[in-house]
Amino acid sequence: MSIVSHSRYFRLLRRFVLTLSLLLANAMATQASDLDPDLIQALKQATHDIQERRIDLDALTWLSNMSEKLERRIPDPYYRIRLLKAVAAEAERAGLDPQLVLAVIDIESNFDRHAISHAGAQGLMQIMPFWKEVYGNVEDDLFNPLVSLRYGCTILRHYMDKYPDLTRALAAYNGSLGRDVYPNKIFKRKASSWQHKEDRYSRNFGQRSAVSARGSISDQLSLN
Repeated sequence: MSIVSHSRYFRLLRRFVLTLSLLLANAMATQASDLDPDLIQALKQATHDIQERRIDLDALTWLSNMSEKLERRIPDPYYRIRLLKAVAAEAERAGLDPQLVLAVIDIESNFDRHAISHAGAQGLMQIMPFWKEVYGNVEDDLFNPLVSLRYGCTILRHYMDKYPDLTRALAAYNGSLGRDVYPNKIFKRKASSWQHKEDRYSRNFGQRSAVSARGSISDQLSLN
């Protein structure tokens, strides 16, 4: 093949490649224009979220601190960390201080998920079974830690909204409204066992939990 033929061959090849590229680009543009705008927005948002995802050092510091405090009573590190993460999540959902929630669990059940009181209250936060009928979920397992946390935090939030004074709200949660014995136990246990030390990574994790979106009690929950 002559030099001229080679040159003409490569020019034709480049023209073919350019034409094919233009056709493909046009096809892709047409296909993109046919997509649901909501899907496009969802994809953009998903990408945005991935780019912004980062480690929350405040939460990790809180988790490490609380894990040390709870290790003696819950030796299994996997269950202990999952439980603490659930406490933080449910406290945030209800707008509660997670330290307060830990103190309530401590006094109510000593972190025994299978605890049953003489009155029939069940689980970590000692929920009376009638609350299942109140929420319309009679099949809920109150011995499931996440179910107990969702009920307990929701109920406590209800009483805190009803009684702005925390002492009265805690007494109502315990069914002892008008008496200070139970609230004082909670305050004392929170101060002695569940204070969160602050360091350069922590700026009071509990205060950040005070603003939240309330969730549905009927969410599917599981923690085995």
